[in-house]
Amino acid sequence: MTESTVTETWVDGGPPGVADDGTGWWLFLVTGILWLFVSVFILQFDLQAAATIAVIFGVVILAASIEELYATFALSTGGWRLLHLAMAVLFLFGGIWAFAYPAQTFGALAILIAWFLLIRGTAEAVTSLFYRHVELWWLRLISGIAQILIAMWAIGYPGRSAYLLILWVGISALARGIAQIVLAFQVRSYGRSVAA
Repeated sequence: MTESTVTETWVDGGPPGVADDGTGWWLFLVTGILWLFVSVFILQFDLQAAATIAVIFGVVILAASIEELYATFALSTGGWRLLHLAMAVLFLFGGIWAFAYPAQTFGALAILIAWFLLIRGTAEAVTSLFYRHVELWWLRLISGIAQILIAMWAIGYPGRSAYLLILWVGISALARGIAQIVLAFQVRSYGRSVAA
């Protein structure tokens, strides 16, 4: 795929997974800011109870499920709807599991978070490289690389303490917030180019 083909795909079809008119940019901005607040809130905790950490994780992952579900029906087009729907179902299952089995969830959280960050970080990094001509593309690349590094660290040491698990959840929320804000400005820029 040549650079001109990528450019034509962006201009003709818009950012991947976004409606053609780019009107939903503000939703990405709002959810990105909310994710940043969630990350600051989580990173302040000094908890030792595994059950409490599992419940906090459950709340975060259910919020991600709602966001993905909204993206499925309101913002996505084509094949991206199926991906958003799959992520929404996966997050919903993870949230329910965290509430139903908080003691067992603690051990599984490290693995789930690590795999999520690895997949999400890889997707962010690859997407940013395909759209290098788009403004602020490098922020998505940095976010993706950070998520991949955190995932590798988490996979290497799945039995971390409660403090490190909070750190994983907080950093993943932070990375998600940054990615959403970057996407918001990319969608806004795309919407302006379509209107012009």
